Amino acid sequence: MAKDFTELEDSNRSGNPDLHQVSDPARRRLLGVGGASVLFAQLAGGCASVPAAGERASAARGRPGFAPIAPGAGDRLVVPEGYVAQVLAAWGEPVGIAGQMPAFRSDASNPAGDQAVQLGMHHDGLHFFPLEGRSDRGLIAMNHEYTDDGLLHTDGLAHWSAEKVRKSQAAHGLSVIEVERMADGSWRMVRPSRYARRVTMTTAHAVGGPAAGHPMMRTAADPAGMRVLGTLNNCAAGMTPWGTYLSGEENFAVYFDAGRALSPHHQRWGLREKSGYRWAEFDERFNAQKHPNEPNRFGWVVELDPLDPTSAPVKRTALGRAAHEGAWVAVTRAGRAVVYTGEDARFEYLYRFVSRDAIRPASPGVSAALANRDLLDHGTLYVAQFDADGTGRWIALVHGVGPLVAANGFADQAEVLIKARQASDAVGATRMDRPEWVAIDPIDRWVCCTLTNNSARGAAGQPGVDAANPRERNVMGQIIRWRERHDFDGEQFDWEHLVLAGDPANERPASRGNIAGDLFACPDGIAFGPMGILWVQTDVSATQMHKGEFARIGANQMLAFDVQTGRFLRFLTGPVNCEVTGAAFTPDGRTLFVNIQHPGESPGERSDPATPRRFSNWPDFAPDGRPRSATVVIRRRDGGVMGT
Repeated sequence: MAKDFTELEDSNRSGNPDLHQVSDPARRRLLGVGGASVLFAQLAGGCASVPAAGERASAARGRPGFAPIAPGAGDRLVVPEGYVAQVLAAWGEPVGIAGQMPAFRSDASNPAGDQAVQLGMHHDGLHFFPLEGRSDRGLIAMNHEYTDDGLLHTDGLAHWSAEKVRKSQAAHGLSVIEVERMADGSWRMVRPSRYARRVTMTTAHAVGGPAAGHPMMRTAADPAGMRVLGTLNNCAAGMTPWGTYLSGEENFAVYFDAGRALSPHHQRWGLREKSGYRWAEFDERFNAQKHPNEPNRFGWVVELDPLDPTSAPVKRTALGRAAHEGAWVAVTRAGRAVVYTGEDARFEYLYRFVSRDAIRPASPGVSAALANRDLLDHGTLYVAQFDADGTGRWIALVHGVGPLVAANGFADQAEVLIKARQASDAVGATRMDRPEWVAIDPIDRWVCCTLTNNSARGAAGQPGVDAANPRERNVMGQIIRWRERHDFDGEQFDWEHLVLAGDPANERPASRGNIAGDLFACPDGIAFGPMGILWVQTDVSATQMHKGEFARIGANQMLAFDVQTGRFLRFLTGPVNCEVTGAAFTPDGRTLFVNIQHPGESPGERSDPATPRRFSNWPDFAPDGRPRSATVVIRRRDGGVMGT
């Protein structure tokens, strides 16, 4: 995501107490630098609800088997010896819709109509969907988070027009492409493909769940409140057990012009007087003064069936509205879906949804996706409270319970969900340091979440430190993990920090961290891969990279965590000013897909169209080109399992 910290949303003015105000500070604890393997074993055995099975499984967990690489520098992507990385799918490549495959023009002169059938800009989360269970052929669904209009248009924001708005909107959203492995081990896009698809700001989305048709979802263009055009700022991605793709709508507020006199509701959601995207100048629905309900139609988790290109994506309102980073699914022993979602904004919240019904299997003539087409429309949304003694609980956001009543501005359950932030404020949930990606350990059932950073923590007029967010001016971030008591739908959990990111050589204690192994900062993407290895990706701002407290950390990167030694091993470093994001493996574990987002990002976040190659020219290095976000495929030269 864009990381100009002066522009990051910070709209939580609730009076929720910090943890140090309600719990004994002496009982806080962190995972130490040394002895991590011992502590991991202790913590794994600390939940009586997941006893010996977790310990037996841990014995089968794999260990990273590559030689870690040096911190990144230069305009290149680096992987360890014995591995090969190949650029597979860059911004502007046609996705493969038959009869609509315009080539990318390196001068950015493709019109909006071309961009609508090409891969969007700024790739983020992604998943691989095998065709017929194969590891050599499948679909990749991916997000396109935002646009850099200085690169998207030949002359940037100059001569702003309706056509430029349409192109920017076409560069947002989702893509589905078909890919296959060749005999030599390399991969290629299959074009044309009957599965190829773009989802943009003109794609009709259905609305599912309690907020469908609610008065706060109705607009002049959609008086029924049942059909939303588009999805935007899509960040991380999840894959459901029934074979669909989940995408989070994150910083939607920055697209709207809300005027100077913001309503309390718009103010709580971070809307501003003017949007830097300037869509409202030619697309009136992004004028929130004229259409105050339009922002309520964004900030949802979107579900897409990549195997059915005719299906409509659905905004699942039962999962609550937030600046959603993404959504990740666990399954209870009774077969119910549990969806974890983080909200990537300062001092916002961590959520969990538990489905009312069990996941239904496929049947003759009915795919699993169809069998569960409304599963995520019924259930209960919870928000997390982390206590300072290492325990926590999930607080149900249910209309009529506690403060969530009409007298407090919550007329019904739909309003609780549309106003999930206000509801979380009211019940006293824990204000977090930008909770982003979530990963669920398939072996020991830990749930891990990256808290990327929060430089405002402890600043004047801002919340102070607490047990879960223990550092003032937290520019480095941390990874927190918890294990539910009894099952994934339990109401209580036990939590610890896996690691505090940073550099022990830094002068300021709050930026040193406790990393064992290779240094990193600002953890963002996180995923468990083959053999239960945990992978971590980073997102340090271009304004901070290689400077000050970040001087020895290098470029953004991807690391593997060795549970037995407690050490992080650097596996990949990216080109100049990029973010490393998204991790998806083939079923056989022999191929990894990663996205490289915004190579050459300008510290001002909008490139100068006169010098598009000022910071990077990756991956094409064409003399007349420009940097392009791209999906990279990585494999071992000997064909072995990734990372081991």
